Amino acid sequence: MIAVSRVFPASPDEVFAVLADGWCYAGWVVGNAHIRQVDRDWPAEGSRIHHSAGVWPLQVPDVSTVVAVRPGELLDLDARLWPFGRARVRLNLRPEPDGNTTVVLEEQAVTGPLSVVPAAVQALFLKPRNTEALSRLADIVVGRRARSGGQA
Repeated sequence: MIAVSRVFPASPDEVFAVLADGWCYAGWVVGNAHIRQVDRDWPAEGSRIHHSAGVWPLQVPDVSTVVAVRPGELLDLDARLWPFGRARVRLNLRPEPDGNTTVVLEEQAVTGPLSVVPAAVQALFLKPRNTEALSRLADIVVGRRARSGGQA
């Protein structure tokens, strides 16, 4: 899997609280343009986010499903984007001694045309995209923390 990481000035629980809010995914997942529906039990295993990717009016509707979850530690997703196939996306949250959290975002195309592209070529696209996604996610986490009276 192709990995990027970033240190967030927040606890793992604060980071996970944003991941657990499926309605904000379009705010940090690069390429997601619209969230159409979030299952009531998100982010329980098997729950889904129904999203659209692309630029209006050329948006592709699809779904991402939780494969595994450990609140405050891990969110593992099967992300579909027809006609390109599916990707495995994993977010690992590691607490740091200073109270911060290292977030590791890993992704790999697992089916469809992109899955036959060598990992080194996938990395040319995925590393900058996912670095930007972590930057956006950090901004949301820091903003929520500031609004709740915490300090970033």
